[in-house]
Amino acid sequence: MQITKRCTWCGSDELYRHYHDTEWGKPLLDDRLLFEKLCLEAAQAGLSWITVLRKRENYRLAFDGFDPQKIVKYDEIKIQELMNNSGIIRNRRKIDAMIHNAGIYLKILEETGSFKDYIWSFVNHQPIINHWKVMNEIPATSPVSDAMSKALKKKGFKFVGSTICYAFMQSVGMVNDHLVDCDCYSMYR
Repeated sequence: MQITKRCTWCGSDELYRHYHDTEWGKPLLDDRLLFEKLCLEAAQAGLSWITVLRKRENYRLAFDGFDPQKIVKYDEIKIQELMNNSGIIRNRRKIDAMIHNAGIYLKILEETGSFKDYIWSFVNHQPIINHWKVMNEIPATSPVSDAMSKALKKKGFKFVGSTICYAFMQSVGMVNDHLVDCDCYSMYR
């Protein structure tokens, strides 16, 4: 399908448009990819998504394809390597959080067998379909992202405030916040 009408947030940047057209709002049901998106959303904290998106391939290389079994074993030598890597956001707290969160993620897999089932339970395993007409109607948080943030923090996750959780929900299609006149709105319903 040729996308001619898009949400205005992606502007004219080709990388942003491709992300909007092929990923944002599309339901994601793969455990490892959900973990990756949660890590990248945490990296975004205080920054714009395009900053992280431009560095995503570097993150995938630096963080062993977001393999939590490997990440959880990172030591100080690996952390220093990451801190010296100009291809990622070199924030020690965010790097430490990704390593820590890998361990929490693995515990959830151990307990439930599926991160997808755990995370999608916050929306009863069905995307929330919103009907926004203009960008300023789209909230930064919701009662669901508040609950998700609270639950993830209780499990021990870091960098999972309600705003990060809502952006994660949008990114992985748990909520469809494409504007109603965007061609992707009906594609991801």
